[in-house]
Amino acid sequence: MPLRISDLLARPGLHLALTYDVPQELLSRTIEAATVSDLLVPGKWLQGGELLMTIGLLLPMEPASCRAYVRDVAEGGAACLALGLGQGLPYQEAPQPLVAAAQEAGLPLLTVPDEVPFIAVTKAVFDARATEQQEVLHRAFATQRRLTAAAATSDGLQPMLAEWTAATGVGATVLDPLGRQLAAAEQEPGSALEDARDLVERVAARGLRGSASSTAGGRQLEVQPLGARRLRGLLLLTGRPDDAARSVVPGLISLLSLELERRHLRDEPERRRRSALLSELLADEDLAADRARDMLASVGLSAERVRAVVVETAPVAGPRGGGGTARTGLSEGAAQEMAADLALAMPGGLVRVTGGPGAASGRLIEAVVGEELDIHAVLGRFAPHCPAGIGPATAPEAVRVSLRQATGLLAVSRTSGAPAEARQSEAARLLLDLGDRRTLHGYADTVLGPLDLADGGEELIATLAAWLETGGAWDATSRRLGVHRHTVRNRLDKAMDLTGRRLDDPDDRFDLWLATRIRRGGAPSPGAR
Repeated sequence: MPLRISDLLARPGLHLALTYDVPQELLSRTIEAATVSDLLVPGKWLQGGELLMTIGLLLPMEPASCRAYVRDVAEGGAACLALGLGQGLPYQEAPQPLVAAAQEAGLPLLTVPDEVPFIAVTKAVFDARATEQQEVLHRAFATQRRLTAAAATSDGLQPMLAEWTAATGVGATVLDPLGRQLAAAEQEPGSALEDARDLVERVAARGLRGSASSTAGGRQLEVQPLGARRLRGLLLLTGRPDDAARSVVPGLISLLSLELERRHLRDEPERRRRSALLSELLADEDLAADRARDMLASVGLSAERVRAVVVETAPVAGPRGGGGTARTGLSEGAAQEMAADLALAMPGGLVRVTGGPGAASGRLIEAVVGEELDIHAVLGRFAPHCPAGIGPATAPEAVRVSLRQATGLLAVSRTSGAPAEARQSEAARLLLDLGDRRTLHGYADTVLGPLDLADGGEELIATLAAWLETGGAWDATSRRLGVHRHTVRNRLDKAMDLTGRRLDDPDDRFDLWLATRIRRGGAPSPGAR
């Protein structure tokens, strides 16, 4: 337990005494250290929480000077002030001006009798602090042993979280990389998760590179990434860990990370089965509709229409004769890890890794997803900056056609730097590729100029572009932008008011779509045509 002023007063052999009737809340202050100073302005030498002892050698007796001295001590963060009394010392009892100043400032003032040297008080404080630190270590070791025992069970996540919360009183929830709950030891995990949603998204976007904390709903929230080489999950802590609990947090993170890695390895046979099922689905040129639907239903994918997605993993440099470098594909292990991440986010998990079409290309990740999935958001999270083609939505038995078109769009994606989707208007793409760039950007400036001049104009344009690219789907737009659908609607209402356009007018909608597509293609370079 922390050493408080009341504990020090109760210590036998010190015979410390109060100089005035100190309120109980002041006696509950924690003493972090003990120090001696007879300076008139000792405050700048303090760090906070000290028992400051003085014999009052230079202590002023004028009330105003006493108040200034006590105020300096209090502002320096001292927990209390102690005055040494005795024969041969300046004071045999606490002077009234000092007592009055201490009482006025709310600073406890103690007296140390003649027979007790200051070093005895200092030793008592540091002995108590050492005992406190030892108790912290004992509690930390005991908690760590309980967590290790829980980790050895068949399903380690829930037992570990239960042991952690029982030992520390701090709530804990483990989430997958998409923020979905895997296990919890929290009275109201849903409430905590809702409060921490933005925090979870921020940490998940950074992978294993950092944690974050904040306060919401009157409680502290902390999110830590879990995993060895890749993000496997997230730990949400609800509450403020004490020193003992804080020292165990790294051990908890390590044990949870090991458990998630174990689960990842355990799921490898299922990922291989689904990869083989996808290969079977794509290999049959005369696949019957019922057979295709049954195959998808066996992995929980029951969408009426599906689409194929192809991702080209980023190539890496390899050796080449003559001192140069050749471009070779990402290692198969790394490609499989990326495929596993994508499978986690795709209902059905139908994902496979294949070799690239040429030595200069990276490996390909092929997947089949439901039409309703916001595939742009998934690719942005798990395959950022990788060329990707998205085929058109088709019936399950025709998914081979969607895959062929998705593969053909990889070249377009490499050029544009963004996933290319087959349903995009080919005529509009031709216009954007062949048109005079200055003329096109002048057209875009005319359409979007009112938004450029408005407060938050970039935000309005980004929201408008996302809404148009999702075909006017409010939920998909809100997910892509990470905001509520009402926020999307309010931004678009404001954009329409500023531009004088209407989203339900086909001509206006096309003008807005074309202007945002021109803007996304980049500004024209000087002299460009």
